Amino acid sequence: MGIVSRAVKNVSRRKIRASLVIIALSISLSIMISIPAGLMANQEATNEMANNLGSTITDTSESINQALSQIDVSMSSRFGGFGFRPDNPPPSSGSPNDQFPNSGRSSSDNSGFPDRFGGFGGGDILGQFGGLSRDTTPMNQSLYADISSIKNVVTVAVTLEVSEGSSSQTITMMGQSFTTQITDYIIKGVPLTSELIYNYNVLPSNIVKGRNLQPSETGVVLLSQNNSAFFGIGVGGIVNILDVDFTVVGIYESTTVADELVLYMSLSDAQSITGNEGYITSLKVYTTSSDVVNSVVEDIRTLHPEVTVTTGQERLNQLEAMQSRYNEVLESTQASMAATQATAIQEIIVVVVATSLIVLFVMLYTVRERTKEIGTLKAIGFSNKTVMSQFILEGLLLSGIAGIVGVVIAIFAAPTFSSLLLPSVSNFGLNTVGMSGSAVTSASVANPVSLSVELILVTLGGAMLLGVLGTLYPAWRAAKIRPAEAMKYE
Repeated sequence: MGIVSRAVKNVSRRKIRASLVIIALSISLSIMISIPAGLMANQEATNEMANNLGSTITDTSESINQALSQIDVSMSSRFGGFGFRPDNPPPSSGSPNDQFPNSGRSSSDNSGFPDRFGGFGGGDILGQFGGLSRDTTPMNQSLYADISSIKNVVTVAVTLEVSEGSSSQTITMMGQSFTTQITDYIIKGVPLTSELIYNYNVLPSNIVKGRNLQPSETGVVLLSQNNSAFFGIGVGGIVNILDVDFTVVGIYESTTVADELVLYMSLSDAQSITGNEGYITSLKVYTTSSDVVNSVVEDIRTLHPEVTVTTGQERLNQLEAMQSRYNEVLESTQASMAATQATAIQEIIVVVVATSLIVLFVMLYTVRERTKEIGTLKAIGFSNKTVMSQFILEGLLLSGIAGIVGVVIAIFAAPTFSSLLLPSVSNFGLNTVGMSGSAVTSASVANPVSLSVELILVTLGGAMLLGVLGTLYPAWRAAKIRPAEAMKYE
């Protein structure tokens, strides 16, 4: 009988002991493989976070630098729902209530204000405007035509954004219940003119399927990838929006959280299907250069003190503040990862030592238990090398089986082991930051813990190596036993 078959037989004839040893070793080895797997997942997620945020900040910064001559205009929340006639503008000074004497009246009360902006237009869903935030008041489009005539204004792009949802959610805070509608998608209507489409960024540019909207098109929509999944519709399909059928001409990839739910169509279509003819929610004012932005802003505020005006420079300042915060959090994250790596190394060393000791003590006990057997083998002519090889093979066999079982356990339990043994680095506190139409996606470490082929092979190899190292001394000791002494052993 060869030494391999004898090793297998010796392991199998002590089933309970072998099973207990394999269980102990496999748990140790599954922990040993789970720790680096979790560490790698955290490291990859951290790198991904850093790359994504760095790229987003760079792209956003470039976009804002290019748009420094752009001004965003929307209704101030202080004056939401109220307005005044074009031929009776408000005084330039005084309190808001002095400027808007009817600001305490319902927007449905049109007496004396036949051309008021505000209210909710023709829409019948309270809070439906303003995209994800739903806090934008619609504006009477005709009352803001005068902005285009301001000196150094090249053109004005008006927009209507309306949020749509099919379900509501009730939230209880401080004993009071609030019901909010869950947004399924956001309709964004833009003027499809050649001047705006070809010269300004009124539409997404990263089209992944189909094409973009074209000048003067109606009855068509451009969906985000999120929209496409929500409706289950691709390019060329027909999507029903507020009981009106539209043809999907293209799908774009969202670069910000703010765009994920937005579908684009012509302004006239958006106004028509939402019942908001003549109403908008914001304007983009394009000036001749960034040098004249401040003067144009002052002219807009003089004409319309009820609006909120945001410039590219203000968005750039917000971005720089966020960049500073991002750097601080990233430094903290890197320090946390360094501490996690140190902890992981210590834990792996402990597991390796524990595994080696398990093999060592089990094989020492086996040698002691089988002393008389070893003496008999040597008495009938077995060499020291043969005896030593047999015990090493038994250790390898136990470690190899334990390694396979440990990998199987780790496939299912690695996320649990890594979360229990490694410091938590699952959230770095970088939430979505909106900047007047721009947003940086939230950054959190949430990469799944998975076992790579390389890690599995390294673990199996490590298990075999630990089996050899743990068996060397007991095997050497067995080989040195003299037959005469062994036969006397009880």
